[in-house]
Amino acid sequence: MTTTPRPRPDTPTLVEDLLLLLFQPASGTIAGENTLFYVLGGAVLADLALGDHLTVTARDRVSSVADHPPPDRLLRPAWDYLAEKPRGVQTALAAIGPALRDPALRRLITRGDIDQDSRKVLGLFRSTALREGRTERRARLLAEVRQVLVDGVRPTARVAALTVLVSASGTLPQFDREIPWTSPVITRAKELESGNWGADAASAAVTRTVTATVVNTAVVAITVLPRS
Repeated sequence: MTTTPRPRPDTPTLVEDLLLLLFQPASGTIAGENTLFYVLGGAVLADLALGDHLTVTARDRVSSVADHPPPDRLLRPAWDYLAEKPRGVQTALAAIGPALRDPALRRLITRGDIDQDSRKVLGLFRSTALREGRTERRARLLAEVRQVLVDGVRPTARVAALTVLVSASGTLPQFDREIPWTSPVITRAKELESGNWGADAASAAVTRTVTATVVNTAVVAITVLPRS
């Protein structure tokens, strides 16, 4: 019988890190809202792959690794869904993605990565506004992505997945002040999207291969979506 592991909410998931990166402090908005649930779904699949909770079957279908559920409650519904039977990546993204934004955002607010202000407009209507938190975690994540795209640093599998998902979301031009939107950056991003992650001594070869397959299959599904 499969047991439910104890959750570890203090360990950020890739979903949370991706949402935090897509948060734009200047405007208080999340970049790429039109395809956000697909991108966040891709982050869940990547997280499951990185933790050896997911495998790729024939025809690039994904399936849960039996009796090895993830310890985090945010990831568990996707594992349960994929435990039923192997699914196509696009089907999986559509099923697991829509429910991710709100709980991931609540975690970021609880952890202090994003602050939420509540105020009254015209003295009558209550409104909430998001602003950058005090942890500086977003700045650290952004620096890691910049090192990969601008400085050519060889990424860990996790940072590679994060970078690819940001690129696939179509939001990289919005990071132009921190990550110059130049031809070399565009080329590097496309290399990563195509699966050219490079060797990574920090990750087991099998885990890295499965993660790259999952993420880059998700990228194909995400990039064909309309952006309007």
